[in-house]
Amino acid sequence: EFWLREVSFLGHVISSGGIAVDPGKVEAVQDWGTLESVTEIRSFLGLAGYYRRFIEGFSKIALPLTQLTRKSQAFVWDDKCENSFQELKR
Repeated sequence: EFWLREVSFLGHVISSGGIAVDPGKVEAVQDWGTLESVTEIRSFLGLAGYYRRFIEGFSKIALPLTQLTRKSQAFVWDDKCENSFQELKR
């Protein structure tokens, strides 16, 4: 279609005002349940990382979760991980 004011494309909304996150994808991140395994952390970080350009300091915020994905790291969910998870969900 031609002459659209905005278009959704690959999880982004593109308009004359710029590029924004698709509200449906934001809702998916906000509704994400508790992370209970390394696989779930990787899935969450994959989706959240797709929108890293909209999250200032993404790497620093995600660091506690990223550290849990290392093979040498035991899976211990602590307050730092929970805070990181909740911050990325906002």
